[in-house]
Formats: sequence, structure tokens, C-alpha cells
Amino acid sequence: MRFSFWPTPSLPFEETLSLSQHAEATGWDGLWLADHFMPNAQDTSTPWPEAWTTLSAIAATVPRLRLGTLVTGNTYRHPAVLAKMAATVDHISGGRVVLGIGSGWQENEHAQYGIEFDTVGGRLDRLDEACTVIRALFTEQTASFSGAHYQLENAILEPKPVQKPLPLLIGGGGEKVTLKLAAKHANEWNVWGDPSILRHKMSVLDKHCTDLGRDPREIHRTAVALLFMSEDKKFLENMRNADITQPKIVGTPAEVKEIVAEYEAAGVAELIVPDFTMGSGDQKIATMDTFITQVAGR
Repeated sequence: MRFSFWPTPSLPFEETLSLSQHAEATGWDGLWLADHFMPNAQDTSTPWPEAWTTLSAIAATVPRLRLGTLVTGNTYRHPAVLAKMAATVDHISGGRVVLGIGSGWQENEHAQYGIEFDTVGGRLDRLDEACTVIRALFTEQTASFSGAHYQLENAILEPKPVQKPLPLLIGGGGEKVTLKLAAKHANEWNVWGDPSILRHKMSVLDKHCTDLGRDPREIHRTAVALLFMSEDKKFLENMRNADITQPKIVGTPAEVKEIVAEYEAAGVAELIVPDFTMGSGDQKIATMDTFITQVAGR
């Protein structure tokens, strides 16, 4: 099972780089960055570095970790431009990039930047076309495509990615459309969830794969949940009872290890751990180290 680290999106570059270097040195497998331009909040003035340019700098200075976006909003960039960006970072990294992509959901950044938001169905239609466009540019000498949203005419992408294929990860748990798109296009898939949610979503994904004539085992399954790990029993009790909408892993290191084993048994091949609940400074580093040594066994 892989274990990857997800730093807070609002951190200054120097801190993100330092955490990336520490994750690499201590045995983590990957690093993921959120692709947003601002917080999803009324106050959007928090500094918020751009994900792909940050990823390219990390790719040049951190030599081992897999690197990906969790996930790029398809609406933000034309898929041909995104494909060019991802292929370039794949070369910078020596073949370690995962192109994580989703339909886009955060409305405030679309409104502020004048980016068309469209309906849920419209955004999913765009994602379907975008995945076809990206894959064609990655694999064909010249790519042509005529869709409702995107058009290519003898388009060239050179150099091609180092990886063949450069993994395309689709993020999301929508059972009727998003998981069907993952079954159709994705090398990897990600969703927020606990083991129960993951088992259910995977059964839906597998059914879509069967319907499309695809082997479900071809898709690398990844999951995200907030981590609350401590030896403080009162703190853990409060976190178990806290009204937190996102899936969470709560417990002592020994308990967290058991919960992670449940994720693995459910079919999760990679657990992505955000640092959002790890505190800051030395406390964050200590939590990272406890997880990777006592939970992951590295």
C-alpha cells in the first residue's frame, strides 16, 4: 500500500518544499497538491499559490516522490494546454507525474476569474471530452477531435510524456456519471471516504468497468480522509464526536494502523493523508513521522 502526503494549499512555497523534502527523506511515496486559486470561503484573501507551477518546482528539487494534482479542475484550462503542462512536468520529474482531474466544483473562483461554470451535467460532459483530448495528445502523433466543447485539428504535443501512459486520475464519487468516466478513461481514481464508503463506491466502479468491457484491476484506487492521531484520549473522544462532514480517521497510532488495514482490505492501494489537522511546525513533522513509522511501518 502506498502512503502519500497532501500539504495545506495555502502554505508558502518554502514550507511546501520543506515538507516535500521531509516526506521524501522519511519514506512517503507521493505528494499531492490541490488545484484551486483561492479558498472556498467568503474571505478569499488568503495567499494561495498555484498548483502546477508549484509542482514543477518540486519536481525539479525532490527526486523520488510521485507527484500529482488532487485534482485539477478541468474548467480552468483548455485540456490541450493542460496536457502540455503535465507532459512538461513529467519530463522535469523524470516520469513521476499523475494528472489528477475532475469536473470542477468551486464556484467562487470561476466567478472571480470570469471562467464559465456551467451546470453539473455540462461540466461532466466537458470532463469526458477533455479526457479523450488529453489521451489523444499523449499517444497520437497528431490528434484531431471534434466535440461539443473542444476541437483539435492535427494537433501536436511534443515531447510526449516520459511515462507510457502518463497516469490519468479522475477524482470524485458520483455514481452515475463520474465513476463511469473513471471506468472509461482513468488509470487511477480517488475519493474521500471511510472503508465502508470505499467498498460501496468500488463496487459501482467495478460494475461500470464490466459494462464497458474493462478489467477493473487496471484502475489504481486511492482514498483521502482527515487524520486525527494522538495518545490523548479526551482529544480523540472529542474528534470522534465532532460534527465534521469529511471522512476522518481518529485514534492512537495503533488504532490508526488497524483502520488503515481496513482501507487496504477494502481495496485501497494508496492512502493520501492531508496535513490540515496536523497542527504546524514541529507538531506537524512529529505527526508525519509517527504515521510513516508506526502506521505505515517505514
